Amino acid sequence: MERTPRLHRDWRYFVWLAALLVASITLSLAFACAVPLAAFAALAALTMRRSEGVLLILAIVLANQCVGFAILHYPAQGLVWSAAFALVGVAGVFAAEWTYRSTALAHPIVGYVSAFLAAFAAYEGGLFLITVVAAPADLATYAAPIVLRILAINAAAFLGLLLAARIAIGILGVPGCLGMRQRPV
Repeated sequence: MERTPRLHRDWRYFVWLAALLVASITLSLAFACAVPLAAFAALAALTMRRSEGVLLILAIVLANQCVGFAILHYPAQGLVWSAAFALVGVAGVFAAEWTYRSTALAHPIVGYVSAFLAAFAAYEGGLFLITVVAAPADLATYAAPIVLRILAINAAAFLGLLLAARIAIGILGVPGCLGMRQRPV
């Protein structure tokens, strides 16, 4: 089983990571509790090695929680949910990677869409299961209009992140460094 090439550890790699963190902070400020973590999980699965994608998701969750508590004044009991967000974000990376590997041979776009949908299902489904166990009174937040809004936010963010990845590849001129996987891992 061939893995994607090791990412270069030069300034371009760190610029890309910084850009993703800035994007996550901006989206955290814009959407608060609806940060598109599934979109970032899918992008991480498509552009990074698994370990790097997991670290990116954990950094994004940490950045989101810092913004939430320091700027958006999340309530203290929300701190417990930080671990839940990290857990389902990591699950999203694994689900997206597995799904991409299973579907990309059909067509790369099928692989990208499938990876995104798997990341979203793992993220939203995981949060739902945690809510059922931890706070069953809060299940109203999983009403269809709310879940569809979260899906729309994540889908738009995923498309924007894919576009940003392609632009970064063009600007930085390193096709293999930050590029989308050309074949399943």
